[in-house]
Amino acid sequence: MSEQVKNVVLVGQGGVGKTMLAEAMLHLSGRTTRLGGHAGTKPTLDYDEQEGARGFSISTTIAPIKWNGWRLNILDAPCYPDFVGDAYAAMSACETALFVIDASAGPQTTTTRLWYAAEDLSLARAVFVNRFDRTEQDFDTVLAQLRDRFGNRLGAVTIPMGINDDFSGVIDVVHMKARHLENGKVVEQDVPAEYLDEAQMARETLVDLVAEADEDIMMKYLEGEEVTQEELEGCLGKAIRDRIFVPVFSGACVKEEGVISLLNAIVAWFPTMADFGPVPLVNGESLDIDPEDTRPVAFVFKSLNDQQKGRLSFIKVLAGTIKPGTELTNARTRKSERLGHLNLMTGNEAEEVQSVAAGDICVVPKLEALTGDTLSATGKIEAAAFRFPNSLYRIAIEPDSRGSEGKVFDFLQKSAEADPTLKVARDEETAQTVISAIGEAQVSVLLDRLEDRTGVTAHTVALRIPYRETIRRIATGHGRHKKQTGGSGQFADCRLRIEPNPDAGYEFVDEVVGGAIPRGFIPAIDKGVQETMKGGVLAGYPVIDVKVAVYDGQFHPVDSNEMAFKTAARLGFQDAVSQAQAVLLEPMAHLKITVPESYAGAVMGDISASRGRVEGMGAANPGETTVEATVPYAEVTDYATRLRSLTRGTGEFELEVSGYEQVPHDIQDKLVKEYQEKRAAGEK
Repeated sequence: MSEQVKNVVLVGQGGVGKTMLAEAMLHLSGRTTRLGGHAGTKPTLDYDEQEGARGFSISTTIAPIKWNGWRLNILDAPCYPDFVGDAYAAMSACETALFVIDASAGPQTTTTRLWYAAEDLSLARAVFVNRFDRTEQDFDTVLAQLRDRFGNRLGAVTIPMGINDDFSGVIDVVHMKARHLENGKVVEQDVPAEYLDEAQMARETLVDLVAEADEDIMMKYLEGEEVTQEELEGCLGKAIRDRIFVPVFSGACVKEEGVISLLNAIVAWFPTMADFGPVPLVNGESLDIDPEDTRPVAFVFKSLNDQQKGRLSFIKVLAGTIKPGTELTNARTRKSERLGHLNLMTGNEAEEVQSVAAGDICVVPKLEALTGDTLSATGKIEAAAFRFPNSLYRIAIEPDSRGSEGKVFDFLQKSAEADPTLKVARDEETAQTVISAIGEAQVSVLLDRLEDRTGVTAHTVALRIPYRETIRRIATGHGRHKKQTGGSGQFADCRLRIEPNPDAGYEFVDEVVGGAIPRGFIPAIDKGVQETMKGGVLAGYPVIDVKVAVYDGQFHPVDSNEMAFKTAARLGFQDAVSQAQAVLLEPMAHLKITVPESYAGAVMGDISASRGRVEGMGAANPGETTVEATVPYAEVTDYATRLRSLTRGTGEFELEVSGYEQVPHDIQDKLVKEYQEKRAAGEK
C-alpha cells in the first residue's frame, strides 16, 4: 500500500471557489507556473470548452500535488446542482471531504446535502472558508453559521487577519504563527498583538475539542494540566481521522493566502486509506486492506467519454498494485479486462506511470468498465456502490432532422453508460425518447456535445402525459358490422354491457345463451374490445378499469368470421362508452420537497396553483422544512427547473408517480377537442 498518498475531494456550493483553491494548490506546489483561471490565464482543471462557456465545473478533475514528501490527489468535484452526481462519485474515492465555503454566503443547501452524503460515506470532513478578502462578515460569524448548521464539533485551525480590504493573511492557531505571502513565498512571524487574544481563544477552543480523541490526554486536560504541542498535534490528527472533530481553515484563494497552511495540515493530520480499515462490499462483508496481499482490487468511481482520448476510467486502487498489462475481471460483467496505460491526470494532461499502489488514484483509457464497477483478480469482489442523487428532470429529445433518430439514441445511451445520473429510455406509449437527468443544464450540455461529436442536432420537447380513460356508470352498446362485396360477405352483431371496475383492470364476461353467437367467435369479441380500449375512445388514451359483458348478438352461417366480430365488438364498445359517462384520468405525482424555511410559503403557494394539495409538513435539517404534497403529474414535469427558480437553487425534492385521478372538466374538454381536431386532420 502507498503510505504517502492522501485523497481529498473539494466540494461545496457551486461558485464558491473550489476550482480556484485547487489551482492555487497546483501553483504553490510548483506543479504549474502560474495561477490558472485568474487574470486571463487558462485554467488547468476546467479545460472543457463547455466549462469555459458556462462558467462552472461540469466534470471531476484531479490535481496530483507533491507536498512535503507526500502526493495529494486533490479532486475538484463539480457542485453546480445539475452535475452534483460527480461529487458523490468523487467522494467515494477519497478519505476526506474538504468543504469550500464563501465567507459572505456561509453554508448553503448544496453544501448541507453533500455534508450528509460525506457523513454517510464515513469520510473525514474539513472546511475552508474562502474570500475573506471580499467580505464584510467576520470569521466568528461564519464559524457560528457553520456550527448552527453542522454541530459544535467544528473548530478553527487557521483564522483570518482582517477582512475585506484589511485582509492580510492567516493565523495558525495550532502553532500560534501568522503567515502571509510575499512574491509567492510564505512569510511566517509571531501573531500580531491585535490578534493575540482572538488567536489564544481559538487555540483554547481547539484544545477543548480535540483532547477527547485521547483518553489519557483528556483526563490530563480536565485536571488542569497543560497539553503539550506534541500532544495537541497528535490529538488533532486522531480527532480528524476518527471524525470527532472538523477543522476549519480560512483564506483567499485568488491571493493564495491560507493555502499553504491548508496543505501543511493535509499532510500532517488528514487520513490515508489505511486509517479507514476494511472496505464495505455489496454482500454485507468487507475487504480487509492487507499490505501483504499483492492481488490487486480496483474500483471505478467515474467514467468519462473524452472526445480525443475516448473512454476514460477513473480508478481507486483498493488493494495490491496494478501495472500496465494487468488483467482483472469485472465483478458485474464477469469479463476480463486488460489495463493498458496507467495515467496520472492533471486536468486533461496525462502522465504515464508504471505502477499504482493501493490507496492511490489513476486514470485508465479504453476499459469497458462503467462507474461503480469493481475489478479484481478473481472477479468475485464487488465494492458497495454509492448512492447517486435522483434524476428527476425528465424531458423528451427529438432530432432536428428525420433519419437521425438512431444516431441520437446511440449517443444518449453511451452518455448514460458513462454517467449514472443520466437515463435514457424509449417510451413506446408516447413514442418519445425520454432523458432523465438532474437538471436542465445537464441536458443542455448533452445536446451541445451531441452536435460537437456527431454533427447531429436535436432539441427538447415537452413530455406527453400518459392519461387514461375510464367510465363512471353502466351502459349498453350495440355493434353491427355488415358488408356485402359480391360473393361471401361479412356479418357480425353483438350487444355489450360495460360497467366500472375500479382498480381491478379489465374483465371480460361471456353471458351469451342459446347459441346467439357461436362460442368460437367470443374470443374475437374480447380481442376487438381490448384493441379498442388500447387506442381509446374519448381522447385517444387507453381505457382502464372496465368490466365488459357480451350478452346477445347474431351471426350468419356463411358471412360471419372472427374479423367481422372484432369489428362489431369495436363498434359496440364505442357505442357503450358514449353512454357511460366517460372521463379522463391523469397520473398523480407524490412530492417530498425540502427547502429552507424562508421558501416554504412560496413552495406551498405554487403547489396550490398547480392543482395540488399539501399533505404534510415537518422539520428536516436545521433551518429547513419538508413539504409533502400530491400534484397532477402534468403540472410538475418541469418541477426540477421550477423549484430551482422558486428557491434560488436551494430546494430539493423526490417525486414518485403513482395512481390516477379524474381530470377537471375544462382540461378534459380541451384534450378531447385537440384529439378530435387531430383526427379530422388525419393525424394519429
